[in-house]
Amino acid sequence: MNIVTLSVASRDDVTRRALAAFGGDAQGAHHSFASPDLLWQTLTRKRWDLIQAMTGQGVMSIREAARRVGRDMKAVHGDVQALIGAGVIHKEGRGIVFPYDGVHVDFMLTKAA
Repeated sequence: MNIVTLSVASRDDVTRRALAAFGGDAQGAHHSFASPDLLWQTLTRKRWDLIQAMTGQGVMSIREAARRVGRDMKAVHGDVQALIGAGVIHKEGRGIVFPYDGVHVDFMLTKAA
């Protein structure tokens, strides 16, 4: 199963993971956000619904993605552009793709300072 981990990670964490990968230690697919606020700003409820509808489905048109989530194509187009800009989904030919079969979200919530 091709799974991506969405996480909140510092630049040091990302660097450590990259160095481990260069050393031959498989890291799997990761997409990191600098803060929980940035993760939630990027992955709004409607965008999360879009990712869920695209997970494991291969390349599709924006029109098809909009149909699957029951939303207006113009509104979905805006969400698609935001997710492409964040590197979460990709353009492929004339379509879009979320190239994973599963998503794992990983971050730690700690007490306020």
